[in-house]
Amino acid sequence: MVKLVACLSALMLATGCATPKKYDYTALKESRPRSILVLPPLNESPDVNATYSMLSQVSYPLAEAGYYVLPVTLANETFKQNGLSNAAEIHAVSTNKLKEIFGADAALYITISKYGTTYMILDSVTEVTANAKLVDLKTGKVLWTGLASASSGESSNSGGGIIAVLVTAAIKQIVNSVTDAGHPIAGIASNRLLSAGRPSGLLYGPRSAHYEKDVIN
Repeated sequence: MVKLVACLSALMLATGCATPKKYDYTALKESRPRSILVLPPLNESPDVNATYSMLSQVSYPLAEAGYYVLPVTLANETFKQNGLSNAAEIHAVSTNKLKEIFGADAALYITISKYGTTYMILDSVTEVTANAKLVDLKTGKVLWTGLASASSGESSNSGGGIIAVLVTAAIKQIVNSVTDAGHPIAGIASNRLLSAGRPSGLLYGPRSAHYEKDVIN
């Protein structure tokens, strides 16, 4: 028994008492970007709506965090005028060239790994997962990285019998097939990914009242 208690105590010290590693913001604090160019997200999901659904919703949390965000529609049109029509081609453009064309301090690269609805017999779940990295366009250095997910996560199995559950699931599948169910979930994921003030999230930008506090601390 004594040996068992000793082993359990050692295990608790090794796991339960460990503190999360603090994110290293050194590069971001040194760079102090004021303006951000958002590139069209890379889409690794099978849903063709993912790229522009996410792109249309990332400016808000960045602006709320205190950064100037180059208008995504203007940036996208500029890419098209230069013969770049998909996210993979745009992500391959050098940071020097992006700096030359747009003049932004940093670029945000987003990759969507999950986007869409998974259908099951009795229910369906819509999920969006994306990761991002902020890159200094002058030096090419990665300033910050993040990952976030969001899910509808609501079950409709709350009474009414198996027939009612099946009917509800069928209706949800029909509705989701004719609408982009992932769009509002992408908005939640975007806010979780890019809102400032979250653990390991972006620091506040220069347009925020919290900016100096974030940079100094």
